[in-house]
Amino acid sequence: MKQTFGGLGAGSLPFSQAHRAGDLVFISGQVAFGPDGKIVPGGIEAETHQVMANIEARLAAAGCSLDDVVKTTVWLADRDDFPAFNRVYATYFPDAPPSRSTVEARLMINAAIEVEAIAYKPLSN
Repeated sequence: MKQTFGGLGAGSLPFSQAHRAGDLVFISGQVAFGPDGKIVPGGIEAETHQVMANIEARLAAAGCSLDDVVKTTVWLADRDDFPAFNRVYATYFPDAPPSRSTVEARLMINAAIEVEAIAYKPLSN
């Protein structure tokens, strides 16, 4: 069973915001787009909060929550942001955080961070 959630990516880019494939939900990389469609101001901490809010919204659309996340991949535009990012990220996963990879990379838009997530939530029988 495959379901798509969230339609096309920002600006009608050719990707889906999320897909459920059986018991797994794949959340596409999220950046800190606020409700106005612009990157939120305030630096890495504000962007991390917005990214996590965006991930929570995508998860909710698929019937999941942060508690169901088993893996994240994080791209930071500046490795010096890692400590501040980590402090904020830890507040979203206080117990048993998911597996995670974090790398420094130049992002496709002018953002400080991008995060993708994979959640595991068995389908009801």
